[in-house]
Amino acid sequence: QVQLVESGGGLVQAGGSLRLSCLASGRTFSSYVMGWFRQAPGKEREFITRITWIGGRTYYADAVQGRFTISRDNAKNTVYLQMNSLKSEDTAVYYCAANPSSSGFASSPPRVEYWGQGTQVTVSS
Repeated sequence: QVQLVESGGGLVQAGGSLRLSCLASGRTFSSYVMGWFRQAPGKEREFITRITWIGGRTYYADAVQGRFTISRDNAKNTVYLQMNSLKSEDTAVYYCAANPSSSGFASSPPRVEYWGQGTQVTVSS
């Protein structure tokens, strides 16, 4: 059974930091692209960032470029999202995602094979 399990969400003040984790299990993800999306109330799910398991190539949405960093630990089958300089507009449910290719991340709506259950991030101003 394939699972993506997020953790690390919570309440933080504006300007603060959080680190989200996504533990992947149930299959080999070495050929997959991993990434993060977020969804605020009343809004569509929004792409944030993605990373390849092999090579660690990354890509970021403009809204988080320079503030968020995605990384992965292959030995732990875990992908991380380090979020710095958080703003109130970063408040959302954050979802981990896995897909065989990067193209699905750019689709609207996103076409991703696996999703995590989401973790809430709330930034107070």
